[in-house]
Amino acid sequence: MAINFPYRPKNELERHGRGGEPRHGEKELTCPNCHRTLSESILENNYYICSCGYHYRIGARTRIEMIVDPGSFEEMSESIKPNDPISFPGYGEKLEKARRESGEEEAVVTGKATIGGIEVMLFAMDPFFMMGSLGSATGEKITLVFERAIEEHLPVIGWSSSGGARMQEGLLSLMQMAKTSGAVKRHSEERLLYISVLTDPTTGGVSASYAMEGDVILAEPGATIGFAGKRVVEAMTKEKTDRSFQTSRFVFEHGFVDSIVERSDERRILYELLSFHTGR
Repeated sequence: MAINFPYRPKNELERHGRGGEPRHGEKELTCPNCHRTLSESILENNYYICSCGYHYRIGARTRIEMIVDPGSFEEMSESIKPNDPISFPGYGEKLEKARRESGEEEAVVTGKATIGGIEVMLFAMDPFFMMGSLGSATGEKITLVFERAIEEHLPVIGWSSSGGARMQEGLLSLMQMAKTSGAVKRHSEERLLYISVLTDPTTGGVSASYAMEGDVILAEPGATIGFAGKRVVEAMTKEKTDRSFQTSRFVFEHGFVDSIVERSDERRILYELLSFHTGR
């Protein structure tokens, strides 16, 4: 399929295979996979992918910036923030810590943007805000994305990165699975496209709801994807799991994912899918 917009290399790394020079005084990160130490600027220039192929976890806004057309993102629902509906001990302090560490008010960033000139509604979960856990405000923001997409007759792209439902909100967090799934269904009934991108990790109630309900489901290499954790599965089945169990490769081979896509190639793939769907 021809690409109708100039696919701009992000930096010199893509054009010449170099990561540039590290900035003075910047911090270095050790890869959990190959244990190589790389400067943050080199990782940033390479979409936060190590030379061994390991995909680092990234924040929601970083992810959005990598994909959408420059200056096209319009954030929505910024005023929707989590509260403490069941007065869970210490929850307020955890929220404050999450805000400081992630720079976000909630575990998801939502809005509207263009990719190659094609309008799309989107949401991106942030693994640095309480491991992207699904709370009441998270579910409300994601639901509003699909509702606005229905109003404007637009496709939705969602990046999931979550440890599951937020236990500090009790049953209210579990209710978000049904709420968001209902919004996905209404969007689908309008014959609109939903592309779900699974990143590390996508587990628990999120994997059991909207993350696995896309018309097209993509996954990043090496991402952990599943419902219950390995130890829970092993305890229930009385069997040891394979090392590849609950990886993106495993779920792809078992038919739950349509394709595994390198982060550096994601913008192109998403554009091609949007272009095919819209006929552009």
